[in-house]
Amino acid sequence: MSATRTTPARPRRTVVQRLLQGLLTLSLPVLLVGLGARLVATPAFLWLEYHRPGFPADRWGMGTDERMTFGSYGLDYIMNLAPPEYLGGLVSPEGGMAFTPQEVSHMHDVQGVMQWGLLLAGVLLVLSVLAGWWLHRRAPGAASAAWFWGSWLTVALLVLACVAALLGWETFFAGFHSLFFSSGTWTFSLSDTLIRLYPTQFWVDAALTVALVALVAAFAVMLVTTHRRRRLAAVPWAAPRPLRSRT
Repeated sequence: MSATRTTPARPRRTVVQRLLQGLLTLSLPVLLVGLGARLVATPAFLWLEYHRPGFPADRWGMGTDERMTFGSYGLDYIMNLAPPEYLGGLVSPEGGMAFTPQEVSHMHDVQGVMQWGLLLAGVLLVLSVLAGWWLHRRAPGAASAAWFWGSWLTVALLVLACVAALLGWETFFAGFHSLFFSSGTWTFSLSDTLIRLYPTQFWVDAALTVALVALVAAFAVMLVTTHRRRRLAAVPWAAPRPLRSRT
Protein backbone atom coordinates (compact mmCIF):
# COMPACT_ATOMS: atom_id res chain seq x y z
CA MET A 1 0.00 0.00 0.00
CA SER A 2 1.44 3.43 -0.91
CA ALA A 3 0.66 6.98 0.20
CA THR A 4 -1.30 9.18 -2.19
CA ARG A 5 0.84 11.74 -4.02
CA THR A 6 -0.51 15.28 -3.96
CA THR A 7 0.73 18.35 -5.81
CA PRO A 8 1.31 21.19 -3.35
CA ALA A 9 -0.23 24.56 -4.11
CA ARG A 10 2.00 27.41 -5.06
CA PRO A 11 2.62 29.71 -2.10
CA ARG A 12 0.79 33.01 -1.92
CA ARG A 13 2.69 36.17 -2.75
CA THR A 14 4.07 38.05 0.21
CA VAL A 15 3.35 41.74 0.78
CA VAL A 16 6.83 42.68 -0.39
CA GLN A 17 6.46 40.61 -3.55
CA ARG A 18 3.10 42.23 -4.35
CA LEU A 19 4.54 45.69 -3.78
CA LEU A 20 7.40 44.93 -6.16
CA GLN A 21 4.92 43.59 -8.70
CA GLY A 22 3.00 46.85 -8.41
CA LEU A 23 6.20 48.78 -9.02
CA LEU A 24 6.92 46.78 -12.17
CA THR A 25 3.37 47.14 -13.47
CA LEU A 26 3.12 50.90 -12.92
CA SER A 27 6.65 51.64 -14.10
CA LEU A 28 6.31 49.89 -17.45
CA PRO A 29 4.01 52.50 -19.11
CA VAL A 30 6.36 55.29 -18.00
CA LEU A 31 9.39 53.46 -19.37
CA LEU A 32 7.79 52.56 -22.70
CA VAL A 33 6.39 56.04 -23.31
CA GLY A 34 9.74 57.45 -22.22
CA LEU A 35 11.45 55.22 -24.78
CA GLY A 36 9.21 56.62 -27.51
CA ALA A 37 9.82 60.20 -26.38
CA ARG A 38 13.57 59.66 -26.34
CA LEU A 39 13.51 58.29 -29.89
CA VAL A 40 11.52 61.32 -31.02
CA ALA A 41 14.05 63.68 -29.43
CA THR A 42 16.78 62.70 -31.89
CA PRO A 43 18.29 64.31 -34.99
CA ALA A 44 17.06 61.34 -37.05
CA PHE A 45 13.39 62.08 -36.27
CA LEU A 46 13.96 65.78 -36.93
CA TRP A 47 15.51 65.01 -40.32
CA LEU A 48 12.68 62.64 -41.26
CA GLU A 49 10.06 65.24 -40.34
CA TYR A 50 11.62 68.07 -42.31
CA HIS A 51 12.20 65.87 -45.37
CA ARG A 52 8.99 63.86 -45.43
CA PRO A 53 6.43 64.66 -48.16
CA GLY A 54 3.58 66.85 -46.97
CA PHE A 55 5.37 68.48 -44.05
CA PRO A 56 4.25 72.13 -44.03
CA ALA A 57 6.76 74.61 -45.42
CA ASP A 58 7.68 77.74 -43.50
CA ARG A 59 5.49 80.55 -44.82
CA TRP A 60 8.26 83.07 -44.15
CA GLY A 61 10.75 81.26 -46.33
CA MET A 62 12.97 79.31 -43.92
CA GLY A 63 14.44 76.44 -45.93
CA THR A 64 14.89 72.82 -44.91
CA ASP A 65 18.60 73.22 -44.22
CA GLU A 66 17.97 76.26 -42.01
CA ARG A 67 15.23 74.40 -40.19
CA MET A 68 17.58 71.50 -39.56
CA THR A 69 20.22 73.88 -38.22
CA PHE A 70 18.02 75.79 -35.79
CA GLY A 71 15.82 72.79 -35.01
CA SER A 72 18.95 70.86 -34.02
CA TYR A 73 20.03 73.73 -31.79
CA GLY A 74 16.70 73.52 -29.97
CA LEU A 75 16.95 69.75 -29.67
CA ASP A 76 20.52 69.89 -28.39
CA TYR A 77 19.54 72.50 -25.83
CA ILE A 78 16.72 70.55 -24.20
CA MET A 79 18.73 67.31 -24.13
CA ASN A 80 21.78 68.85 -22.42
CA LEU A 81 22.53 71.18 -19.53
CA ALA A 82 23.44 74.14 -21.73
CA PRO A 83 22.73 77.64 -20.35
CA PRO A 84 20.00 79.87 -21.90
CA GLU A 85 22.71 81.80 -23.76
CA TYR A 86 23.10 78.74 -25.98
CA LEU A 87 19.85 79.71 -27.73
CA GLY A 88 19.68 83.38 -26.80
CA GLY A 89 22.74 84.27 -28.86
CA LEU A 90 21.67 82.68 -32.14
CA VAL A 91 21.03 84.94 -35.13
CA SER A 92 18.14 84.14 -37.48
CA PRO A 93 18.44 84.02 -41.30
CA GLU A 94 16.66 87.40 -41.36
CA GLY A 95 19.45 88.93 -39.28
CA GLY A 96 17.67 89.29 -35.93
CA MET A 97 17.73 87.14 -32.83
CA ALA A 98 16.60 83.61 -33.69
CA PHE A 99 14.71 83.13 -30.42
CA THR A 100 12.92 85.76 -28.35
CA PRO A 101 13.46 85.88 -24.58
CA GLN A 102 10.03 84.26 -24.09
CA GLU A 103 10.96 81.42 -26.42
CA VAL A 104 14.29 80.90 -24.64
CA SER A 105 12.47 80.89 -21.30
CA HIS A 106 10.04 78.24 -22.52
CA MET A 107 12.85 76.10 -23.89
CA HIS A 108 14.55 76.38 -20.52
CA ASP A 109 11.35 75.02 -18.93
CA VAL A 110 11.26 72.22 -21.51
CA GLN A 111 14.89 71.43 -20.73
CA GLY A 112 14.02 71.05 -17.06
CA VAL A 113 11.09 68.75 -17.80
CA MET A 114 13.22 66.60 -20.10
CA GLN A 115 16.09 66.31 -17.64
CA TRP A 116 13.82 65.43 -14.73
CA GLY A 117 11.93 63.00 -16.96
CA LEU A 118 15.13 61.26 -18.00
CA LEU A 119 16.23 61.06 -14.37
CA LEU A 120 12.87 59.56 -13.34
CA ALA A 121 13.01 57.04 -16.17
CA GLY A 122 16.57 56.08 -15.21
CA VAL A 123 15.61 55.56 -11.57
CA LEU A 124 12.54 53.50 -12.52
CA LEU A 125 14.61 51.42 -14.90
CA VAL A 126 17.19 50.59 -12.22
CA LEU A 127 14.48 49.81 -9.65
CA SER A 128 12.60 47.65 -12.16
CA VAL A 129 15.71 45.65 -13.01
CA LEU A 130 16.49 45.07 -9.34
CA ALA A 131 12.87 44.19 -8.52
CA GLY A 132 12.62 41.84 -11.50
CA TRP A 133 15.85 40.10 -10.54
CA TRP A 134 14.74 39.69 -6.91
CA LEU A 135 11.31 38.35 -7.90
CA HIS A 136 12.89 35.99 -10.41
CA ARG A 137 14.90 34.40 -7.62
CA ARG A 138 12.25 34.41 -4.90
CA ALA A 139 8.97 34.07 -6.78
CA PRO A 140 9.35 32.70 -10.33
CA GLY A 141 6.69 34.09 -12.63
CA ALA A 142 5.84 37.11 -10.46
CA ALA A 143 7.87 39.55 -12.54
CA SER A 144 6.46 38.18 -15.80
CA ALA A 145 2.92 38.56 -14.48
CA ALA A 146 3.61 42.14 -13.42
CA TRP A 147 5.10 43.08 -16.78
CA PHE A 148 2.22 41.34 -18.58
CA TRP A 149 -0.33 43.51 -16.80
CA GLY A 150 1.93 46.53 -17.18
CA SER A 151 1.86 46.03 -20.95
CA TRP A 152 -1.95 45.92 -20.90
CA LEU A 153 -1.99 49.06 -18.74
CA THR A 154 0.23 50.75 -21.32
CA VAL A 155 -2.15 49.80 -24.13
CA ALA A 156 -5.17 51.05 -22.17
CA LEU A 157 -3.55 54.40 -21.39
CA LEU A 158 -2.47 54.84 -25.01
CA VAL A 159 -6.00 54.11 -26.23
CA LEU A 160 -7.42 56.71 -23.83
CA ALA A 161 -4.82 59.27 -24.94
CA CYS A 162 -5.54 58.57 -28.62
CA VAL A 163 -9.29 58.96 -28.10
CA ALA A 164 -8.74 62.25 -26.29
CA ALA A 165 -6.46 63.51 -29.07
CA LEU A 166 -8.94 62.50 -31.80
CA LEU A 167 -11.83 64.19 -30.02
CA GLY A 168 -9.91 67.47 -29.86
CA TRP A 169 -6.23 67.85 -30.60
CA GLU A 170 -6.01 71.46 -29.42
CA THR A 171 -7.65 70.59 -26.09
CA PHE A 172 -5.43 67.55 -25.67
CA PHE A 173 -2.30 69.53 -26.55
CA ALA A 174 -3.21 72.36 -24.18
CA GLY A 175 -4.07 69.94 -21.39
CA PHE A 176 -0.74 68.14 -21.80
CA HIS A 177 1.23 71.40 -21.63
CA SER A 178 -0.72 72.62 -18.63
CA LEU A 179 0.57 69.61 -16.68
CA PHE A 180 4.17 70.83 -16.97
CA PHE A 181 4.16 74.54 -17.81
CA SER A 182 2.58 77.66 -16.36
CA SER A 183 -0.27 79.24 -18.29
CA GLY A 184 0.85 81.75 -20.90
CA THR A 185 4.47 80.58 -21.05
CA TRP A 186 4.07 78.16 -23.96
CA THR A 187 1.87 80.04 -26.46
CA PHE A 188 3.51 81.88 -29.35
CA SER A 189 2.60 83.66 -32.58
CA LEU A 190 2.87 81.96 -35.97
CA SER A 191 5.88 84.13 -36.84
CA ASP A 192 7.93 83.02 -33.80
CA THR A 193 10.84 80.71 -34.51
CA LEU A 194 9.57 77.86 -32.32
CA ILE A 195 6.32 77.64 -34.28
CA ARG A 196 8.17 77.87 -37.59
CA LEU A 197 10.51 75.06 -36.55
CA TYR A 198 7.97 72.88 -34.76
CA PRO A 199 4.50 73.49 -36.27
CA THR A 200 1.39 71.62 -35.21
CA GLN A 201 2.04 68.82 -37.69
CA PHE A 202 5.40 68.17 -36.05
CA TRP A 203 3.73 67.56 -32.67
CA VAL A 204 1.00 65.41 -34.20
CA ASP A 205 3.65 63.23 -35.86
CA ALA A 206 5.71 63.15 -32.66
CA ALA A 207 2.72 62.04 -30.58
CA LEU A 208 1.85 59.31 -33.10
CA THR A 209 5.45 58.09 -33.14
CA VAL A 210 5.66 57.95 -29.34
CA ALA A 211 2.35 56.07 -29.18
CA LEU A 212 3.41 53.63 -31.91
CA VAL A 213 6.79 52.90 -30.30
CA ALA A 214 5.20 52.37 -26.89
CA LEU A 215 2.43 50.21 -28.38
CA VAL A 216 4.83 47.95 -30.29
CA ALA A 217 7.04 47.63 -27.21
CA ALA A 218 4.02 46.83 -25.03
CA PHE A 219 2.88 44.03 -27.34
CA ALA A 220 6.44 42.68 -27.46
CA VAL A 221 6.52 42.56 -23.65
CA MET A 222 3.10 40.94 -23.67
CA LEU A 223 4.21 38.17 -26.03
CA VAL A 224 7.42 37.44 -24.13
CA THR A 225 5.77 37.36 -20.71
CA THR A 226 2.84 35.27 -21.99
CA HIS A 227 5.27 32.66 -23.30
CA ARG A 228 7.16 32.61 -20.02
CA ARG A 229 4.00 32.36 -17.91
CA ARG A 230 2.76 29.40 -19.96
CA ARG A 231 6.11 27.68 -19.66
CA LEU A 232 6.16 28.14 -15.89
CA ALA A 233 2.56 26.97 -15.61
CA ALA A 234 3.50 23.72 -17.33
CA VAL A 235 6.25 22.99 -14.82
CA PRO A 236 5.03 21.29 -11.61
CA TRP A 237 5.68 23.32 -8.51
CA ALA A 238 8.82 22.12 -6.75
CA ALA A 239 7.99 20.30 -3.52
CA PRO A 240 9.62 17.81 -1.21
CA ARG A 241 9.59 14.31 -2.65
CA PRO A 242 6.72 12.31 -1.06
CA LEU A 243 7.55 9.40 1.17
CA ARG A 244 6.33 5.92 0.28
CA SER A 245 5.39 3.30 2.75
CA ARG A 246 4.97 -0.39 2.16
CA THR A 247 3.02 -2.92 4.13
